Amino acid sequence: MKPLPLNIVVIGGGAAGFFAAIASAQVNPGAQVTLLEASRQPLAKVLISGGGRCNVTHACFEPARLVQNYPRGGKALRGAFSRFQAQDTVNWFRDHGVHLKTEADGRMFPITDSSETIVECLIKTAAQCGVELRMGTAVVAVKKLASADGFEISLKSGVKQQCDRLLLATGSNPIGYKIARELGHHIEPPVPSLFTFNIPDPKLRCLAGVSVNPVQLRLPDTVKPQLTQTGSLLITHWGMSGPAVLKLSAWGARFLHENRYQARLLINWLPDFHQEQVRQKILGIKSQWGQKAIALHRGVELPHRLWQYVIDRAGITTEDRWAELSNQKLNQLLQEITQGEYLITGKGVFKEEFVTCGGVNLKEVNFKTMESKLIPGLYFAGEILDIDGVTGGFNFQSAWTTAYLAGNAMGSSDCSQKQPQNNCCKA
Repeated sequence: MKPLPLNIVVIGGGAAGFFAAIASAQVNPGAQVTLLEASRQPLAKVLISGGGRCNVTHACFEPARLVQNYPRGGKALRGAFSRFQAQDTVNWFRDHGVHLKTEADGRMFPITDSSETIVECLIKTAAQCGVELRMGTAVVAVKKLASADGFEISLKSGVKQQCDRLLLATGSNPIGYKIARELGHHIEPPVPSLFTFNIPDPKLRCLAGVSVNPVQLRLPDTVKPQLTQTGSLLITHWGMSGPAVLKLSAWGARFLHENRYQARLLINWLPDFHQEQVRQKILGIKSQWGQKAIALHRGVELPHRLWQYVIDRAGITTEDRWAELSNQKLNQLLQEITQGEYLITGKGVFKEEFVTCGGVNLKEVNFKTMESKLIPGLYFAGEILDIDGVTGGFNFQSAWTTAYLAGNAMGSSDCSQKQPQNNCCKA
């Protein structure tokens, strides 16, 4: 009697779900691979990501450097990236007809500058590989079969179906956490990551549109020294945004959540100089431009409007001249330039994208195969895991990597021996 084909079900029609379903079908063309998505629109987050351009990955091709961009999950991803990293992502999309380009900051986009290119590639490749796509199919529960290997999936429609291997790629959707928890997994509480800072300072908000690069930001009330970030900053009508803010929000996500997004923020507007170097610059300006107005002759590389704001915070008026600058006011100015203190009173959002930290505890997952250490035949990929990266394509890269490893492992007849292959179903 001919054995039944391997029955694989992927729950979640996002980037990780599609990539894993394709990988399963590629490594095992005889398998029956079904992808279940609750909404009618697959890959919705891919479609809006990167302002509609889709920041596919980042041009960082050394796993040891790549993992440094993950506030949570970097250690677990080190081995995973040695198996499938950013260069493999670039090659995979190239082999499937999509070429990527690298921008000055390292972000990589399709040369079409359209996320639809990525969406169409994934849908087309899934169809070519025989993946059955079932949109508008919501899952409400999963039960491990006691009498045999496999799972029973309960759909919202009332239908039940079984599978041999199951992948949860539901992103930060509560249903994924619920299923994983009911199957015995611990869920690290999900909280927002990658967000902007609300700062209630009307004078600062009047500078909306001013950008400074670089600045150094620090959350001084944490005990972790890594809660410092350097990069560009954009002043907005609600507070502060830009890469430095987004990175700090990612590394400080749990601290800020625990403190209800109320925290002190220290800003060094001139991080390329030591404090004493800045002092000497100011003294040199004072000596050279003694009769000039401080507000009009700044002598340091800061935007003019920002300089006027900084000196105002230091108690210096627009009429004050350099020769009149007392040592006390000089020290106040130095303080404002190198470690000015601001108050975060809340968080904003980062465009239309939403990233969380939290999810399935990583110690309960085998990162060679992405299989559960608790439930044989259960796999995880993407944002359902307690992994999150900073902005710049890193969250997509962890999704591609975990999905590729999970898909290959699920599709293999012998998960412990079969090595990932990437040579089927090419466009």
